[in-house]
Amino acid sequence: MTGLDSWYGYMKSHDRAALWDLLHPDAVFESPVVHSPQRGRDITFKYLASAEKVLGGPGFTYVGEWKSERGAVLEFKTIIDGIEINGVDIISFDAEGRITHFKVMVRPLKAINMLHRLMAEQLAAAQS
Repeated sequence: MTGLDSWYGYMKSHDRAALWDLLHPDAVFESPVVHSPQRGRDITFKYLASAEKVLGGPGFTYVGEWKSERGAVLEFKTIIDGIEINGVDIISFDAEGRITHFKVMVRPLKAINMLHRLMAEQLAAAQS
C-alpha cells in the first residue's frame, strides 16, 4: 500500500488514528489562509483533521490526480452553503509512505473567505 492509498483510505474511513500514523513526525502543512507553514505532526494533524470535518462531507470528491514517485496533486471539489469550492491537495511522501508535506490551494476567493471562517471555528472547537 502506498502513502497515497493510505490517504484515500483515511478520507473514506475518517479514522483519526490512521491519519496520525500517516503523518511523518516532521510533517509540514501549508494552508491557503495561514501565511507561515505549520511544522510538526501535532499541528499538521490538527489542521488536516479539522479540514476533513469542514470539507469532507458527502459532496466532497477528488476529480483529478497527478502522481510522481514521491507525491501527488489531487484536485477536489465540493459545495458548502451554496458556494462551489475547487482546490488541490499537494502531498509529498517519504520512502515509508508517510506524509512529509501537505499544501492546500483553494479557489475562488469567496470559498477561501468562507473556509477561513469555518476552519477558525473548527480549530477553536478542537482546543476546547
